[in-house]
Amino acid sequence: MKKPLRPPGALPERDFLARCLRCGKCAQVCPFQSIRIAGLLDGLEQMGTPFIKPREKPCWLCMKCTAACPSGALDRKVKAKEIVRMGLAKIDNKTCLAWQGTLCRSCYDECPIFNEALVMDAELRPVVNDKKCTGCGICESVCPVDQAAIVVQPGVRS
Repeated sequence: MKKPLRPPGALPERDFLARCLRCGKCAQVCPFQSIRIAGLLDGLEQMGTPFIKPREKPCWLCMKCTAACPSGALDRKVKAKEIVRMGLAKIDNKTCLAWQGTLCRSCYDECPIFNEALVMDAELRPVVNDKKCTGCGICESVCPVDQAAIVVQPGVRS
């Protein structure tokens, strides 16, 4: 498994792997079933840990998982969706419809940090605000291009 997208509040990867009890409580409380649990095929180090596949089911930032985590691998202090930093969305300007001249606002319209994490430039093309993007993956899940033109790169950022 490439670097997985972890649920909101995840500690830096090394600390997360050391702290995560692999209990699955975060996945159990996720009302959207966005959180999956890594299996043996994902590698021994990853096995039992929670991750999200945003193209299939993004994180809707309900924040229930942070409260359910008994070990602190998901930081309980991260309660507001505006401060979540799961990763960072990146736009491929070569495949993004809006960047190719077609009117498309799918990612912009669905972003939960509306008109802050994703903004439209003067030519109505989406631009990611690195300081506001949560990395939730909603933009990636709604992108109408076969291989999403906007993809979340996992990783905790400060």
